Amino acid sequence: MNFFKYLKDKLSLILLFLFSYLIILFMLLAFKIEYSLVLAITFVMFLFIVTVILIDYFRKKSFYDFLINNTKNLDKKYLVLETFYKPSFYEGKILYEVLYDINKSMIENVKSYSEQTNDFKEYVEMWIHEIKIPISSLVLEIHNNKNKINKTMLKKINKIDELTEQILYYVRTDTSEKDYLIKQSNLNKIISEVALKNKDYLLENEIEFICNNLNYNVLTDSKWLVFILNQIINNSIKYKRNIKNSYIKIYATDNKDNIELIIEDNGIGILESDIPRVFEKSFTGYNGRIRHKSTGMGLFIAKNLCNKLGHKISIESVQNKYTKVIITFYKNEYYNVF
Repeated sequence: MNFFKYLKDKLSLILLFLFSYLIILFMLLAFKIEYSLVLAITFVMFLFIVTVILIDYFRKKSFYDFLINNTKNLDKKYLVLETFYKPSFYEGKILYEVLYDINKSMIENVKSYSEQTNDFKEYVEMWIHEIKIPISSLVLEIHNNKNKINKTMLKKINKIDELTEQILYYVRTDTSEKDYLIKQSNLNKIISEVALKNKDYLLENEIEFICNNLNYNVLTDSKWLVFILNQIINNSIKYKRNIKNSYIKIYATDNKDNIELIIEDNGIGILESDIPRVFEKSFTGYNGRIRHKSTGMGLFIAKNLCNKLGHKISIESVQNKYTKVIITFYKNEYYNVF
């Protein structure tokens, strides 16, 4: 709290005091009061006004400085009311009570909004589960009648299934901790499941799927990791180059504190300026604009899920050469003891 700004705010009071003092001074001089008494009265009056101003300033300064500092130090600034005390001066009490009412109203509105959002998410999740049943039935029927049904139809149905699964995982992102189970999972087994799921796409696009050195156990949720890897593989297929010998390589390296899973392709790569933003929500980048209608949600969801699972995900790429997606699984010796 700045003292000079405080004095400026009290300017009207100071001017009123000076005006009153001049009137009293003229009256004292008019009645020919001794100068020693005039000086004594002047000293007492100025001492009184200075004391009143200083007491009022320091009392308010301690409160407002405490409020300002607490607000600056809080990440969630709306919780500031929980950190400071009810002041002793009247203006501060009014401010405190108004902030209390505002805070109470905000909490009620946030609670109402949160309940509506949760209800909507639950409905969407339920709807997705219901819609996946007929989609799965269609996929099964098409597989059983491959000779009679056009392959394009299977591709479109698979795309619908993929997008439906993507929105399911997006809806669950905020509450994913209720759905996943961290345990030792074998990378070889997980990659086999991913390969099987993407077999038709890989064959159709003539992409060689190469797996090496994957016999490692990592702490993760296998179901969530399969989804994350599917998003990465789908991008690799989507952005392949028109060359022979297109490939997707998946391999792992065992380091001292972690295990890194690398998904590498020789596709069109990513523009250097786009790499820092590839995990942003709805970011499609240069490739998404010129070659495909991309939602920009796959890597965003993958990044969020990796954060929830305690994994790190990063991307390295050189345009028209390669792209590497690296997922880092941290080791936990404490878990291994039990």
